[in-house]
Amino acid sequence: MSMDSTFRGDSLELTIYGQSHSPTIGVYIKGLPEGVAPDPEFTAALMARRAPGNNAWSTPRKEKDEVLFESAEEGTLHGYIVNTNTKPKDYASIMNKPRPGHADYTGRIKYKDEAARSGGGIFSGRMTAPLCIAGSIALNELKKKGVVIHAHLKACGGVADDSYYDHDVNDISFKEALAACGKKDFPAVSDEAGEKMKAAIEEARMDCDSVGAVVECVVYGLPAGLGGPIFDGLEGKIARLVYSIPAVKGVEFGAGFDVAGMRGSENNDPFVMAGDKVTLKTNKCGGILGGISVGGDVPLVFDCAFKPTPSIGKTQETVDLTAKTNTVINIEGRHDPCVAPRAVPVVEAAAALAIYDEILKERA
Repeated sequence: MSMDSTFRGDSLELTIYGQSHSPTIGVYIKGLPEGVAPDPEFTAALMARRAPGNNAWSTPRKEKDEVLFESAEEGTLHGYIVNTNTKPKDYASIMNKPRPGHADYTGRIKYKDEAARSGGGIFSGRMTAPLCIAGSIALNELKKKGVVIHAHLKACGGVADDSYYDHDVNDISFKEALAACGKKDFPAVSDEAGEKMKAAIEEARMDCDSVGAVVECVVYGLPAGLGGPIFDGLEGKIARLVYSIPAVKGVEFGAGFDVAGMRGSENNDPFVMAGDKVTLKTNKCGGILGGISVGGDVPLVFDCAFKPTPSIGKTQETVDLTAKTNTVINIEGRHDPCVAPRAVPVVEAAAALAIYDEILKERA
């Protein structure tokens, strides 16, 4: 049974292959319009933001993540990375002991002996690298069309960052501050909040533990009319791609779950005229109504929740699948005490792929 994973959109088809400790990992991309080609510098910049081993709050595993591109069969682009720093021996003592919070047990049920239990296999966060390879092309093509996507850590370790909803709908200063996160060492709008988040991550690391986080993503310049009702809703397509990121456990658009505690008069966004154009006075809908983008000067806004890294240094309960007994486990290896800081560009990439696929569908 193949362990490759394929996304079939309306125009794009992506097949991600490889595993955390395999010689190479990569993605095959079908459906790109004629003339669309990767920009190696743009791709490298995105990969550098996701790359491991560059700071205290990420795994010490160091990978160059140099992306190589080649044409595969006609109409298919192949982007891949050569893994250079794998340490499968770190997992030798736990091969028959599924790690709590991981896909070790369910992956073994699904794929039997084909499921690699070293480094998480295809279920590893390492496999977000190929997603970023494909996403870098989508991000670059959207940028040419005036659509820009920026994300940041909205909350982490009990610390909140400056958020889109702390400002007026079209606050240009927040847009600029959010865009600047892509060039920061730590992706928070407020540097003060960022320092507190780093301290919370370090505290968890020193306690042999981990923390989760919320990533906020804002899409500016989106055309109106993308998406559709029921199965064609833009939220559904974006959520599908964002949920492909292994640690994501929740996605909400606009005010999200908070709308459940509101009255209609509080949740509804009044329509107003801006010159001769219709816009929204507020944006609790997150820029989408009826599954269709509002567009214009109304950004698309969504949050995604990341669970704490399940690989932690504390002793945890599990079972020995060979002996069929209860036991405990101590996980070795190299792991992020919080995956979300490195996942910020991955969220941007996932959103870009969904939106670019929808734009290509509309154009077709």
